Amino acid sequence: MDFTESDPFAGCALSNRSQTDRFLLLGLTNERDISITVFIFFLIIYMLTLLGNITLILLTRTDSNLRTPMYFFLTNFSLLEIGYTTVTVPRMLFDLLSGNMTISFKSCLTQMYFFFLFGTTEFFILALMGLDRYLAICHPLHYTSIMNKQFCYQLIFGSWISGCLVPTVPTIVLSRRPFCGSKIINHFFCDVGPLVKLSSPNTLFLDIFVFMISAVVVLGSLLLVTVSYVFIIAAILRISSSSGRRKAFSTCASHFSVVTIFFGTVIFMYIRPSSGENFEMDKAISVFYSVVTPALNPLIYSLRNNEVKKALVKTFQRNRNSWKDLGIVYSNRLKSLPGLH
Repeated sequence: MDFTESDPFAGCALSNRSQTDRFLLLGLTNERDISITVFIFFLIIYMLTLLGNITLILLTRTDSNLRTPMYFFLTNFSLLEIGYTTVTVPRMLFDLLSGNMTISFKSCLTQMYFFFLFGTTEFFILALMGLDRYLAICHPLHYTSIMNKQFCYQLIFGSWISGCLVPTVPTIVLSRRPFCGSKIINHFFCDVGPLVKLSSPNTLFLDIFVFMISAVVVLGSLLLVTVSYVFIIAAILRISSSSGRRKAFSTCASHFSVVTIFFGTVIFMYIRPSSGENFEMDKAISVFYSVVTPALNPLIYSLRNNEVKKALVKTFQRNRNSWKDLGIVYSNRLKSLPGLH
């Protein structure tokens, strides 16, 4: 297939879907030597992302001290991080290793939909985690009655359903666009922005629609988080003892760090005027929020959260004792074998 950028949109017809069978992703680099280095780097990042988030999930499900609404939301957030990176990174690694940068039209739309889905749901979960911290610090006497198990499940269910619905309309609209122009996507995955630009000559309506959806989801979630933290900080400052203030701040530090990194990069990427032809900067920002940030989040929650650190130490000690006991049993069995005395 000819992936020419000079192919005009003139005469473009919706029925001519055969011209849109495949796209060409330019990826991060075309240099073979550099591709191997980039492959190794992102493979390590991806493995750390899986290890960190799976560890957090296992800790929150096995440690009784972490069976609270906050860590229930964190479990879902870690699941989303795994999905978020798995939608893009394995495909990118395959492209870097094989050199085959083409992707089918259906695969491209599917990747875009699930990337949008996981990202949107993450914003909702981060907003819920901010609300949870607000209730825990500002209304501690009513916290357990409000954030009961049933209500937490309803909030999570609503977040996942909303995350599934938000990208549905853009995906359906793009699936019906002709895409008779260029088939080259200057990105390492099928993001909504590049696809909109390639979809047809006139993308003003779709640009505005995607911008409005992004603004409502991102800024709406950010507003809820911001309001929650305004009340949280006001409540903490009213605490008389410095140790109490420190403890209250420590319970929010991890979440606030993740919110700052994730919202900051995504707002810069999507909730801003068009970047024109500055595709390289867009790709660099995309690498940060779609690959690097999911690997950093488990580390942030581990280093800045005393409860998680205690659970890690407890699990390590329990496993070490188990291996020690297993070694003793195995050693005794060896000694009991004939001819080994």
